[in-house]
Amino acid sequence: MLPILKNLKNIDSGNFFLLAGPCVIEDETMAFPIAEHIIKIADKLKIPVIFKASFKKANRTRLDSFTGIGDEMALDILREISERYNVPVVTDIHTADDAKRAAQYVDILQIPAFLSRQTDLLIAAGETGRCVNIKKGQFLSGESMQYAIDKVKNTGNKSVMLTERGSMFGYGDLVVDYRNIIEMKKFDVPVILDITHSLQQPNQTAGVTGGQPELIETIAKAGIAVGVDGIFLETHPNPHKAQSDGENMLKLDLLEKLLTRLVILRKAVSSFS
Repeated sequence: MLPILKNLKNIDSGNFFLLAGPCVIEDETMAFPIAEHIIKIADKLKIPVIFKASFKKANRTRLDSFTGIGDEMALDILREISERYNVPVVTDIHTADDAKRAAQYVDILQIPAFLSRQTDLLIAAGETGRCVNIKKGQFLSGESMQYAIDKVKNTGNKSVMLTERGSMFGYGDLVVDYRNIIEMKKFDVPVILDITHSLQQPNQTAGVTGGQPELIETIAKAGIAVGVDGIFLETHPNPHKAQSDGENMLKLDLLEKLLTRLVILRKAVSSFS
């Protein structure tokens, strides 16, 4: 087990671990009540939890899309959440400079799916010594992610996780091929299923990504059934007012019901092994 996971509260519960939070830090106050709500539910259900939020959004369709409140301000908020609630935090990076900067504030560096083949970025992330969560590219097979792992581990950093987030299906849709989860688990790294981005509908004519949040529970249940180690999800009190990815986020007040059902399913699946 990776050191970052060994230190999580409730890690011995037998539950999946959870990476959850809003898509991006939107202002100075919004993330704190979301983090508190997630952690309260996770503690109640004995789910190991990591808080997630992007400190900036570098990959947007339209020029006028929200990209962030400023790097240092957002990273300061992430560090404060970690310290206030005693929880690890994860954030996306997009450049080698991002890796060096963000590593001073967060516990896990996340490689976006579109950048999962970027050698310089993977090496820079690995060289920080932080745990690296690589999202599988929408255009890659599970088997090919071995090479992304190799790039990080070649730096001497063995703390790597992989996240499935769907594969491109035409121009405006994604599908989850659950065979990828089985294949990636063969690499002996934790494998996570992103149950919100997997339901995106990108490349909409309006320049804003769509989604099918009504299928979040379906995607999540299937992931638990095939044995994912972790669940990744984005959640917001009011997704329709979110600055990014609102169309595929889970409404915050639906989180406890979803996680309760997934915990029950996890116990049932574990009883078969």
